[in-house]
Amino acid sequence: MRITRASMGLVLVLAVAACARGDREVDLRQLRSMDNGPDEFSVLPSKPLQAPDSYAALPAPTPGGRNLVDQNPVGDAVASLGGRPAALDATGVPASDGALVQHASRNGVPGNIRQTVAQEDEEFRQRRGRFQKWRIFIKNKYNEVYSNQKLDSVQTNQAYRRVGVPTPSAPPTR
Repeated sequence: MRITRASMGLVLVLAVAACARGDREVDLRQLRSMDNGPDEFSVLPSKPLQAPDSYAALPAPTPGGRNLVDQNPVGDAVASLGGRPAALDATGVPASDGALVQHASRNGVPGNIRQTVAQEDEEFRQRRGRFQKWRIFIKNKYNEVYSNQKLDSVQTNQAYRRVGVPTPSAPPTR
């Protein structure tokens, strides 16, 4: 009788512990640090401050936007190699991709596609991650949940080669 009460108590404690998470979000990736040490990625180095040539020429402050002293390693590399870093900030569709975008949008493009995809993904995660809140051990379930949607690169490469499409070389399979 004692063993039964002890096992029932253990089951009760585990059941209460599984219900302890109050948030509704289904987390598939566990990226939290389990220690209380400093987060080395929270401090970002910036360029040294300097006075501008003209205070009237300063851009208007943009909340969440870029700062003049923010690091831009790709832009710095382009400038040091003699290129134009401003070309990296180009918005819109480049002229070389115009035909591709026109063909892809030939049947119309819904204006709320990002919201629709986010909602569908949230519903998918709720269905597939149904028991994520009831776990004893922290486990990264992202790859397991999305495994049916993953493209097998080796199989796809072989299928294209069989029909005669030139493909780049690929590393050998494991």
